[in-house]
Amino acid sequence: SDFLFKFLVIGSAGTGKSCLLHQFIENKFKQDSNHTIGVEFGSRVVNVGGKTVKLQIWDTAGQERFRSVTRSYYRGAAGALLVYDITSRETYNALTNWLTDARTLASPNIVIILCGNKKDLDADREVTFLEASRFAQENELMFLETSALTGENVEEAFLKCARNILNKIESGELDPERMGSGIQYGDASLRQLRQPRGSAAQTKQQCNC
Repeated sequence: SDFLFKFLVIGSAGTGKSCLLHQFIENKFKQDSNHTIGVEFGSRVVNVGGKTVKLQIWDTAGQERFRSVTRSYYRGAAGALLVYDITSRETYNALTNWLTDARTLASPNIVIILCGNKKDLDADREVTFLEASRFAQENELMFLETSALTGENVEEAFLKCARNILNKIESGELDPERMGSGIQYGDASLRQLRQPRGSAAQTKQQCNC
């Protein structure tokens, strides 16, 4: 792959974070989902703008008692899906706290897409599309409503986030060389970009994000 991006899935408990990850990795709905204990992990290689990107995705527990555990995983994340449940205003109201965590613990440059999950439960909706879309705009977030059940917009959410990161690398706004950027060059890019600049040992050391 050309790049490796570290992603987080964050948000309150019960919003469907693990189901979103499962749907993206396995292309199916996770039936028997219990609350995540600590952190789960998945990865998938995607094609974004002609580049192959390996997404390394950390799905964090939304329950308060795991907050101290999950916090350490924020370090060096390039992107995040910030998830709330459209049928639960409580999870929507908690977004500001999650957002603050992401920007202070990961990086102020972290690329975040807001996901209003459980779009399939429209009849029980407590948060309108418009309201969430305004919140996203005010906080400079991308925004999609998703359904981990039907798969609607799930892949798109991950890809949209990855595309945005890639654009920022290309425009020079994001520097993959910076420690903790959450971005690593894959093998293909390493050969082109890295070798002339120093020994392999140095390369390894820089990759340690």
